[in-house]
Amino acid sequence: MPLFGNTFSPKKTPPRKSASLSNLHSLDRSTREVELGLDYGTPTMNLAGQSLKFENGQWIAETGISGGVDRREAQRLRRRNQQLEEENNLLRLKVDILLDMLSETTAESHLMEKELDELKSVSRRRK
Repeated sequence: MPLFGNTFSPKKTPPRKSASLSNLHSLDRSTREVELGLDYGTPTMNLAGQSLKFENGQWIAETGISGGVDRREAQRLRRRNQQLEEENNLLRLKVDILLDMLSETTAESHLMEKELDELKSVSRRRK
């Protein structure tokens, strides 16, 4: 018999505290939705002193200034760029049509000159 008691029986450890002190994990889904809400809002971030938010797949400056350009000015420039691209496409189409018309007229002119030369040669033979 040991003198100081059983040295091989360790003390019982106290129960561990729960990992989360929040009781939200014990709530059902509908209660959690009411507590937490489904609308988390748009993601925002602050980068180099400029606040940005994520809308429609793009990061937009909340202050209205993006890289030194006003957001309204950037939208106006985008619209103007779109208009100029459409105008450029229309002008290219017109140039293509005019080139087709020119080549057709040139071909007809060459055919008429050839026929005229043939008629001249026929009339010279008759003389």
